Amino acid sequence: MKIIDLKCAVIGRSPVVRVVTDEGIDGFAELESSKTHLAPVVRMFRDAIVGQDPTDVERVMIGIRRLGGFKPWGSAVSAIEIALWDVAGKAAGLPVHKLLGGKVRDRLRVYNGGRRPVLRGHQPEDYAESMAQMKAAPEGFTLFKEGVAFHGFMAPNVDGFFYGDLRPRPLHPNRGRLTARGLRHVVACVEAMKDVLGPDHALALDMGPGLVVSDAIRLLRELEHLDLLWAEDLLTGDATPWVDPARYREVTTATSVPTHTGEQIYLRQNFKELISTQAVRVIGPDPGDVGGMAELKWVAEYADLHGIEVAPHGVTSGLFGLAALVQVCATLPDNFIAFEYPVATDPWWYDIVTGLPQRIVTDGFVDVWDAPGLGLDFDREAAVAHLSEEDRDFFA
Repeated sequence: MKIIDLKCAVIGRSPVVRVVTDEGIDGFAELESSKTHLAPVVRMFRDAIVGQDPTDVERVMIGIRRLGGFKPWGSAVSAIEIALWDVAGKAAGLPVHKLLGGKVRDRLRVYNGGRRPVLRGHQPEDYAESMAQMKAAPEGFTLFKEGVAFHGFMAPNVDGFFYGDLRPRPLHPNRGRLTARGLRHVVACVEAMKDVLGPDHALALDMGPGLVVSDAIRLLRELEHLDLLWAEDLLTGDATPWVDPARYREVTTATSVPTHTGEQIYLRQNFKELISTQAVRVIGPDPGDVGGMAELKWVAEYADLHGIEVAPHGVTSGLFGLAALVQVCATLPDNFIAFEYPVATDPWWYDIVTGLPQRIVTDGFVDVWDAPGLGLDFDREAAVAHLSEEDRDFFA
């Protein structure tokens, strides 16, 4: 079997990768909706992989892996890796999890991720309302995550929140020292969420990037009584192209709240110091950014050797990202907590993809499916209607 083409099309708001072979088997993967500008970057790798055997996944990846980078630039390479595994699984007639060593669990805990409602405002009562909606969601989540502090829109919407220049742009651009008012506001909002959730539902916080070390320590100590599952991306994180293990370790050793980071990190080499120095308690690599599914498994196993837990990140806008998370998380060691549940940004995505269970999440868990490859495929006739004119030949 040989690769004869590599394509990338934006379907709705989802960049989708297709690896085409000479035996009529193709593999799919996707990038999250914020990365539509990377479709040409995916196509740049075409000449590097055409002519190779797609079932020799590692051999193909050796040729292109070094050309990626921290989020978002590693996502093109990561998507190609996932699509190659999809081909390999379909060719073998096996789900990808069998090729990655086999599943060690039949169901996977997930947290709300893409199901988070839009906040009405940024006061404690607004966060409480959001948690009440999530607690009542039909998926029956037992674990919830919400953004506070510099993650999301608290900083630009709370007067006098921090010392620094306000940058009301996307991708969490604010960084600096919290005011006493800002610190109290974060604590009040988190307490309001915990009051709603009660003792039987866990709460994790997305908190940055942007906090300084002293504020991170003070803030987490103020939150210790709330039994949080983790505090994510306090110092660095989403779209930060470096790792700072020494500063994270300073925070981690100063509080009982588990620290968490890693969604933007590309490749095992860039997790090495973070894990080996036990700089955080939880890591959250994303298969669509870390270099793919096999890379995520390697990182999770290395973390397990060091007593660090893993809660993979997962925000995509279609459904192949969800499928990749299901396949790889089924194979992870016992340090696995849960993965972030992605949902399709455009509701019609559920009509153009086949292979999904009728009910994806039940009582906070996803059952691992066993169809070949990622277990999903396109209803191509239905999907074509959502292609732009320039991408009309995507399925040809």
